[in-house]
Amino acid sequence: ILIGTFAATVAGAIMMLADWAQWALIFGGGDDEDNPLGIAGIIIAMIVAPLAAMMVQMAISRSREYLADQKGANLCGNPHALANALRKISAGVQKAPMKANAATTHMLIMNPLKG
Repeated sequence: ILIGTFAATVAGAIMMLADWAQWALIFGGGDDEDNPLGIAGIIIAMIVAPLAAMMVQMAISRSREYLADQKGANLCGNPHALANALRKISAGVQKAPMKANAATTHMLIMNPLKG
C-alpha cells in the first residue's frame, strides 16, 4: 500500500503541475506574455506531464497485484468465489462508471476509465 500511495502522490503532483500549466496558458501571467518559448514550454509540459505520471504508475510492479490475488484466493479458500466477486465488481464498474483522476486509477480494484 505504501508503494501505491507514493506512486499516486507523485503522479498526482505531476498532474497538478500540468493543470497549473494549462491554466497559466489560458489566463496568462507574467510580464512577457508574447514570448513564444514560454508558451511552447507550457504546451510541452502539458503533453509530457501526463506521460510522466503514466510512467510512474507503470513502474509499480504487477507481480505485487498477482501475489495479492494469490493470497486472497488462499485466504478465501475458494478461488472461484474470489474470481466471481471480481467479475461482479467489473460488471458494476461497466454499468455505473465513476469519475476518477487518471493518476489514481491504479489504486482502485477496477479501472473506472476503461468502462
